[in-house]
Amino acid sequence: MAKQLMRGSHVIGEAATRAGCRFYAGYPITPQNEIPEYMSERFADLEDATFIQAESELAAINMVMGASMTGVRAMTSSSSPGISLKLEGISYIAGMELPAVIVNIMRGGPGLGNIAPSQQDYFQATRGGGHGGYRTIVLAPHSGQELVTLTMKAFDLADSYRTPVILLGDGLMGQMMEPVSFPDPIDPSKLPKKDWVLNGTKGRDTRLIASLHLDPVEMEQFNWKLARKYAAISEREAQHESYLLDGARFAVVAFGTAARIAKGAVNRAREAGLEVGLFRPVTLWPFPEKELRALTRTVKHILVFEMNLGQMLEDVKISVGEQASVHFHGRPGGVISTPHEVENVIKKLMYKYELDK
Repeated sequence: MAKQLMRGSHVIGEAATRAGCRFYAGYPITPQNEIPEYMSERFADLEDATFIQAESELAAINMVMGASMTGVRAMTSSSSPGISLKLEGISYIAGMELPAVIVNIMRGGPGLGNIAPSQQDYFQATRGGGHGGYRTIVLAPHSGQELVTLTMKAFDLADSYRTPVILLGDGLMGQMMEPVSFPDPIDPSKLPKKDWVLNGTKGRDTRLIASLHLDPVEMEQFNWKLARKYAAISEREAQHESYLLDGARFAVVAFGTAARIAKGAVNRAREAGLEVGLFRPVTLWPFPEKELRALTRTVKHILVFEMNLGQMLEDVKISVGEQASVHFHGRPGGVISTPHEVENVIKKLMYKYELDK
């Protein structure tokens, strides 16, 4: 497949279209505006696709909800404050067991914050974010090519489990340009049929899609049903990348853009003779807990590096327990660390614990 140089946000739009997405609704917010811009132009060439610039983030997520009920692959995108406004709708989508893809190109916060790249929405994404105790699958790409593969995978996961899936990027990832290649487009008409859609009652019994369960016992049973689904997702879908971990005595754990920076730091530390590697969660939920815990058989010191003040840090600590010492380095608010900065943190910790010998 020939490669082409593309901006990250455009890559997401093209990958979504090739994955069979035929409905997009969104509302402008920097730094993800290139996604709806691209989708509006791309959908203009497709007879079966609908693009809507909604009047608000709330309207956009509810339009996605309605489109998903008809069986179409539907997507919305926004950036941090906009995702907050969509959370009620995402909870409803989870409660109706509807597939949907939500892209968050994170910016600095809290509040209105800024438009710089950040990873301060990890808690929001991995803990559901809205009301009701639901979960969303969260995918964390770290390169242009992964924007292709994980965007397309997001639609498959959403359909397979009838659940919202979040693609979690940041302002740097959305703007950077890298060579990428795409697989052939999917024909939406050849996707597996959905036997639950609302597409008219001619020739069949009526169907109801709702998240209202007034009977507490009925509501409890539905929550147990969701719990079983989330357990199945956790068992089957956790994904990670191991980088230079063979023989490592020290590991860095990072995701997304921070993992790109950490790879540079690990390479530099390796050149200095230090036995260090990188563990990169690709799915933030389900978090690759078992795989990280297994790493502690050989690695007893872990540095968590994030573009925030320590959010994934909690999942790392839960995963490793008392089996390894967990350290942290992070920069919030949109400040971007350099590989040299992270390398210095690695060296200081390894020297401190005499892991350089």
